[in-house]
Parts: sequence; C-alpha cells; structure tokens
Amino acid sequence: MRITFISPFASLAGGVRVKAIYAAYLQARGHDVKVISLPGKKRTIKTRIKAALGLVTRRHVRPPTPLLDVLGENHIILDHNGPVTATDVPDGDVVIATFWETADWVAALPASKGRKFYLLQDYETFKKGKFDAVGATYQLPLQKIAVSEYIAQMLAENHGIEDVTVVPNSVDCEQFNAPLRQKGKDLTVGFLYTSKPRKNIRLAIDVLKQARQTIPGLRAVAFGSIPPRETPALPDWIRYYQTPLQSQIPEIYAACDIWLFTSLHEGFGLPVLEAMACGTPVLATSAGAAPQIVNGRNGLLLAPRADVFVAALKSVAEMSPKDWRAMSDAARETARAYSWDDATDRLLQCLRQEIAA
Repeated sequence: MRITFISPFASLAGGVRVKAIYAAYLQARGHDVKVISLPGKKRTIKTRIKAALGLVTRRHVRPPTPLLDVLGENHIILDHNGPVTATDVPDGDVVIATFWETADWVAALPASKGRKFYLLQDYETFKKGKFDAVGATYQLPLQKIAVSEYIAQMLAENHGIEDVTVVPNSVDCEQFNAPLRQKGKDLTVGFLYTSKPRKNIRLAIDVLKQARQTIPGLRAVAFGSIPPRETPALPDWIRYYQTPLQSQIPEIYAACDIWLFTSLHEGFGLPVLEAMACGTPVLATSAGAAPQIVNGRNGLLLAPRADVFVAALKSVAEMSPKDWRAMSDAARETARAYSWDDATDRLLQCLRQEIAA
C-alpha cells in the first residue's frame, strides 16, 4: 500500500518515535511509506531582536529529528507550516493524521490521497484554550486508531464515539535492552524530565527529595530534551542527561534500580515499557497504559502522592537482591510481550479492513 503519515514538527517526543517505528516496519514489509512533517515555528522578528540584545535567556532551538532518518527522502519536511493541503500530499491508499491539528487537514484532502485515519496517541483536550477545537476533531469522518484503552474510554465517555480500534504501543527490545544485572548497592532512581505540567515532574522531584532523608546513599538520574529550568527546578544532585544519543537511553534506564512514572494524564507512556525492557521495574501512577502494563510483579501502581511513592521506594531499597531480581525479570518479560511486529500486524489489519469496506 501507499501510506502517508501527516505529522506536526518531528521532534524527539515519544509520539514521533511511534510514527517512526511504524513507518520503518511498514517500509520493511514493502509498503511505500512517507511521513510529511512541518518545519516548526521560527522565531519572530521581535524575539530575534530580544535575543540580539541579550534579553532572551531561553534558546528557541528545536531539537534534531533523527528518529525519522531511517526513511531518508521519504521523510518530507515541508517548507511551510500548516495547513497541509492536497499539493503537499501524494496520491495513495492511506493517509493518517497523527495529531489533532493535522486531523482537519486530512479530513479536507481529496479521496485520491487515500482512506483517512486518525492515529490517536493521546486524549488531547488538555490543550489550553483548545478544548472545543480538539474535541471537534474527534467527530471528523476519520477512522480512529488509539494507542491505549484509556484513549478509547475517554472518547466513548466524553464524545460518544465507540468505533475506535485499539492498537497498543510496543517497545523495540533490540534497542531497549541491557545485560542481566543485580540490584545496586545504593538505590538509583530515574525519571524523564520535562516541563509539561501533566507529566507531574514536581512529584518525582518531591519524592526524591524526601526519599533522600530516609534512604542512605540514594542516587537519582534523569534525561530529557530540554535544559534544566526553574519550573520544575532540577536539584544539582540529580545527574541529568540532556538530549542523549538514542544509543545512550537504554544505558540510562539500565543504570537505575527503579523508574518513576508520575504523569497525571498520558496517552500511553512509552517510558514504562522502555524501562522494563532494560530490566528496570517501574513505580507508576495510573495514567495512560500503565494499568494494563504494571501488575505488581514488575512494579507498582501508586496514588500520585509523594508519601506513597517514598514508602514504595523505601520498600525497594530494603528488598533483597533475589526479590529485586525477580521484579527485574518480570519487567523484562512484560516488555517482551509487546512486539512492534504484532502491533504492525494489527495496524495493517485495521487499514485493510477499512479500505475493503
């Protein structure tokens, strides 16, 4: 099939990783796959003047986009920002919106561009001031594919939409892999750092601050795509990796004895599976797909409260090497039950059924 994904700016975010993996797997199976993305917002003249005068301290530089490099020239970065129109999109069999802003554009495309789909990687009505606009995209005549049961549930409960195919995300266990290991002498805790409020990183930092008072030798690491900011402030005793190489990320996961997932809202939560694939159990809130993944053997589902997380960390710190290793092994086993080959099979089944209908 000829399949085109319509994407906003191709950053290093987990949603872009998912698109890149699907594109690569579909291409490997012989399909003609293209990803069309936007160049991203440019600094305004006003911002450039402020930068020249030294009045802007935050750099407005977008991160590189290596995730889609596997597609070569089939990753098409437009020379303009939206909307994406018929002149930008080749004729095909399938065209897939991958973000709420792209859904209207895909809906407006002529039938020659292919059967229209909407890949929902989040329940995106959290967008400030965009609730009605985002909600309206769920009513568009696009066949909907959600990456988690949570998203499908939200569409059913809040928008009356029942016809949603759920294709859960997976993890590349060849990339996210690490040698078998024992529990560290000093407990090492990791998390993904971001300034997005819904990721609730304040909770992770508060947990670690409190845990340091009761767990001797506790260490903490984090990684992210942005420099440390005042909101939320990142203590200097947390080792931080800014925009690490893709090959370094599994090493960061594997350096930890436990991973924190503190999101309030999440479409899926790829770090949960990525950490588990590297043998790192997870302490998680019940956001995204965590309730379907975290089962008590590979980690714990917890209320989003610092005292609850601190108590769980203390239990892990006091855990015997044998018990920790059992939890680590269970985490690996869970991750390996999620295959991108299987996910691609389910995605293709959905696409073919709609084309044949």
